[in-house]
Amino acid sequence: IVSGYYISSSACIALGLTEKMAGIEAKAASRPIYKLAAPGLMDLPNVGTAKEFDLEGCIALEPDLVILPLKLKDSAETMTKMGIPTILVNPESHELLVEAIELISRAAGAEAAADKLIAYYNTEMAEIDQLTGELSEDARPLVYMSGNSSYLTTSPRDMYQSSLISAAGGKNAAGEIEGASWTEVSYEQLLAMDPQVIVIPAEAAYEKEDILKDPQLTGLAAVKAGAVYKMPDAFEAWDSPVPSGILGSKWLLSVLHEDLYPFSDFQADVKAFYGEFYGAEIDEALVTK
Repeated sequence: IVSGYYISSSACIALGLTEKMAGIEAKAASRPIYKLAAPGLMDLPNVGTAKEFDLEGCIALEPDLVILPLKLKDSAETMTKMGIPTILVNPESHELLVEAIELISRAAGAEAAADKLIAYYNTEMAEIDQLTGELSEDARPLVYMSGNSSYLTTSPRDMYQSSLISAAGGKNAAGEIEGASWTEVSYEQLLAMDPQVIVIPAEAAYEKEDILKDPQLTGLAAVKAGAVYKMPDAFEAWDSPVPSGILGSKWLLSVLHEDLYPFSDFQADVKAFYGEFYGAEIDEALVTK
């Protein structure tokens, strides 16, 4: 198997396919979960990125199966014509992630592992819905999800991160903004939103102290209350639809409604998840907010 996409590579780990992998996307060493769960992946040949895919290098590995993101459709068509089985995945939502896991598992003969992982998703999503289902509108805090490059970018209503906020019992402060990708906002727009909570993704290029110390943001409700939180960066980007993405909803649920779901319970659930599906021993102290 050659995986040219970090989400499909993570899925291969969860599905128990790492011993079958012969190539991987570039920058694998920057993925903490690989070091924890499958360090051998970092020694595999890399086939580049979605922007600079190494088609010839991938073909030279003589793969039985290639998994690529949808944006590499042209490369997939080339390899398919050469007789190399290639599948495309586009896991830009929880539902599409499940479809991708099912597709990979059928192609690689890992259906039992996929069934187990998806059953976990279904059980946990049902429990989250049960915990947040009776929250009143007033009990759902206004949450601003900032982007990776700058806290003056945010998640509009059609982005995956917006669904994470809703699932966790919050309201997206940028819910009136159309779009499905990180969107720039001005200080004036952010001040007008006046979020009660600010969430920083794990791979952000800045820290929460940068927001708390920004003199132009001192009037924000979230800053006044110190309610600025950063997702843990010791594992994966839980704000994106990786196989462990459901932990992003659970993390945010505990941040927003710790009375419903204590953070210590979440830390234990992270440890159990990675132990069960990734065979990794997780230090609960790294599960932070």
